[in-house]
Amino acid sequence: MTVGNYDGVHLGHQQMIGVLKARAAELRSAATVLVFEPSSKEFIDPEGAPARLTRWREKYVALAAHGVQRLVTLRFDECVRAMTPRAFVDELLVEKLGTRHMVVGHDFRYGSNAGGTIETLTAAALSHGFGVEEVAPFVFDGVRVSSTAVRERLDYADYAGAARLLGRPYRMMGRVVHGRQLGRTLGFPTANLRLMRRKSPVWGILAVRVLGIAPHSLPGVASLGTRPTVNGTEPLLEVHVFDFAGDLYGRAIEVEFVAKLRDEVKFDSLDAMVAQMQIDGAGARNLLTKVASG
Repeated sequence: MTVGNYDGVHLGHQQMIGVLKARAAELRSAATVLVFEPSSKEFIDPEGAPARLTRWREKYVALAAHGVQRLVTLRFDECVRAMTPRAFVDELLVEKLGTRHMVVGHDFRYGSNAGGTIETLTAAALSHGFGVEEVAPFVFDGVRVSSTAVRERLDYADYAGAARLLGRPYRMMGRVVHGRQLGRTLGFPTANLRLMRRKSPVWGILAVRVLGIAPHSLPGVASLGTRPTVNGTEPLLEVHVFDFAGDLYGRAIEVEFVAKLRDEVKFDSLDAMVAQMQIDGAGARNLLTKVASG
């Protein structure tokens, strides 16, 4: 068992999962990850919580891809928040989940007010008969890999840097939903994805690749924001796939972020917005062509 947010499932998380799988194989147990939904920070301070790299479904898919056999999701509420470190171990880890071995990071804390430490966990483990194993921080390119480090790179639109820490390009996935179909009338039909998170680590107008439509990724241009020109309020990811005219409603797709073109702005008219959309589309095409050939 390992416990944490696992937001992003980056290289540091993957190192933890590697140790977890090895111990699970030795004990002939299921490699299990326990996560909280929402995260403790999102529950306690929704406005101050960091942007979420992966919504629950994306996290599930990434963990499964790296060999996690069981994902336990516990709703974080006032009861969980008030759970003492002793109750966390006795009632949750031992009685409910039957933990036989714990794999934790160097800064692991648990229970109310983060009062439980690796030292108290180790002491509790001795009385319950399960093991505790601490995994050192993962350092890559001289950087301690963390969800915060990934967010920082995304905030600066350093998508290549974020990909190095994640071990894969940064993507968002979701099912295409019906929108206002304004893009279609303006000559830029879009596939719309709801973000399913309070905050997004990526914003603006972006050059993207889209997976899940064809055997290979397709180039496109995307807008991730609230669409202020048309008085939008809900954050939405709108993707225009170049040279594609099929029906994508209900399809599950992934959007890979390649480069940021500009920030979202409010235009004085739809005509001005369409003119800029044409510029953005051309810019995204050229950039993606250069990346593909270079």
